[in-house]
Amino acid sequence: MGDTIFGKIIRRDIPADIVYEDDNVLAFRDLNPQAPVHVLFIPKRAIATLDAATDADAELLGKLMLAAAAYARSEGLAEQGYRVVMNCNEHGGQTVFHVHLHLLAGRRMQWPPG
Repeated sequence: MGDTIFGKIIRRDIPADIVYEDDNVLAFRDLNPQAPVHVLFIPKRAIATLDAATDADAELLGKLMLAAAAYARSEGLAEQGYRVVMNCNEHGGQTVFHVHLHLLAGRRMQWPPG
């Protein structure tokens, strides 16, 4: 795991409000939520950015997406809907360089975000 805050959460070096875990993915509540439900889904194997991903990462990235969808269904969020966002690099809004999905729900989303 990379030496990012997410690597430290995976290793349990720092606490997080973990809401989902399987062999490949860990999910926890965002400390600065942008919606009533804001959960971060991270792969346990570090990939710095989506742009750095390769064909070898396709299965893991798919598992990340499916984990977010499974969590949304289990929490009753799927019927009304939710947003999944992945930022890439500085101008894309990425601040932690370990691929992660933001699952946002609990309110009507708008585009552009505001």
